[in-house]
Amino acid sequence: MTYGITGNTTKDKLWGPVSTLLAWLRQEGLPFCLDAAVARGLRERGLADLAPCDAHHVSELARRADVILSFGGDGTLLHTAHALGTAPTPILGVNIGRLGFLADIEVGQLTDTIRLLEAGAYRIERRMVLEARLEAPSGTRTTWALNEFVLGGSGTAGLITIDVRVDGTPLNTYWADGLIMATPTGSTAYSLSAGGPIVVPGAGVIILTPIAPHTLTVRPIVLPDHCVVEATIASPPHRYVLAADGVTHVAEQDPLRLTVRRADHTVNLVKLPEQDFFQTLRSKLMWGATNT
Repeated sequence: MTYGITGNTTKDKLWGPVSTLLAWLRQEGLPFCLDAAVARGLRERGLADLAPCDAHHVSELARRADVILSFGGDGTLLHTAHALGTAPTPILGVNIGRLGFLADIEVGQLTDTIRLLEAGAYRIERRMVLEARLEAPSGTRTTWALNEFVLGGSGTAGLITIDVRVDGTPLNTYWADGLIMATPTGSTAYSLSAGGPIVVPGAGVIILTPIAPHTLTVRPIVLPDHCVVEATIASPPHRYVLAADGVTHVAEQDPLRLTVRRADHTVNLVKLPEQDFFQTLRSKLMWGATNT
């Protein structure tokens, strides 16, 4: 295998593990290629002797590598996935952050993990992605998210009103701080903190979770992934934002309509044989933990 290596270059914790890995890969005779920013950081710190051809943009790694090693936390993995675009190259998240729910390989496990990959002892999880089409006065934009889309106000303290239709049928008018439209992968992210359900990654669903709704009877709802969700801002004119996986894409005036559906592509994650979603819930989120 050829290993593409990228990571969060703002973290001081990145450089030691990456330089150690490169030395080990060379010792084992395993080919690799580096994200240009990572290669530059290693050179500046005198941690690696790299040829210019070792460094590429992340999108180029998708064509050169069999698997992408993403050093950081869950946010870094999401950034890596977006940098790869729709390329099917699988990603292995190496955790140098805090939680590491998606980036679930710890640095100390890395060499043993690569040995498993070389032996073919792994599986690929194809994670569902959502696509959003935003129609606003400035034009139409399309983007996608592995975790979630968040539609909310921009710099306002008041609630916003969002009319939602599912396959053309009225669902609800939300009066809230915003609305989260999440995948199963994103069910353990922002949606969970807003009261949404935990959903196993392989489920084909779309989760709608209102943020601080002003109606006590409004609860999150889980829809089949073949549904098309239309959300229209119906509040008095002010600015709004659409965030895709935590990155703000737009801030526009009324009127604004968002159409969300399942995307054609997936984000592919590398998983080891002993990795289990329920074990991750227990260990990372302390799910079901007691004080006894």
